[in-house]
Amino acid sequence: MLLDAAAADAIRARVAGLEAASGVEVVTAVIARADSYPEAPWKAFALGASLAALAATAMALFEPGWEAFEAVVETAVAVLAVGGSFALGTVWITPFARVFIPAERREAEVRQYAQALFVEQALHHTQRRDGILILASLLEHQVVVLADRAVRDRVPQFEFDSIVATVAAAISRGSLADALVAGLEQLDAILARHGFRAQAGETNELPDTVIQQRGPA
Repeated sequence: MLLDAAAADAIRARVAGLEAASGVEVVTAVIARADSYPEAPWKAFALGASLAALAATAMALFEPGWEAFEAVVETAVAVLAVGGSFALGTVWITPFARVFIPAERREAEVRQYAQALFVEQALHHTQRRDGILILASLLEHQVVVLADRAVRDRVPQFEFDSIVATVAAAISRGSLADALVAGLEQLDAILARHGFRAQAGETNELPDTVIQQRGPA
């Protein structure tokens, strides 16, 4: 799980409160990554191997007494070892992996994942077409807010963008649960400002529990 029980409960409670006040249906989601990014380890390997080769070449120049065979063997070992370490770093160290994935690619993959999840969770099938998804992806440090037609018709896009900025900034400070709660509080204020109010007799159409997924392996 990407969130501990207390954090998940805090987010669920905030979703429930927002829905009770505004009448809209909100789903929150946290994913570890939106794509496997198979090119990242190879890019890291190439960088590590290049740096190791450069270091070995410099050493050879400054230590001309090396035996040729020994120099070749040590250089090959260093290149493979450093390159392999860099490649493994992209698997185990999220900030390191992010270095090798262009921002445009990260943004596109997270948005595509969010769009698929929006459909999968039936946010487009609510009675009043007022479903909203807030998705945060940890590896990419990307946040997406998707809203169905009834909400988009009344709330301008720049207000959703402000939620994205709030949540992304809080994630970068290392507080995922606080980030989502802050985003939900901001969304609550935006919906109230645009006249969204719960009506008597409304039922909760979608679960309030935060979705947690690892994403592609």
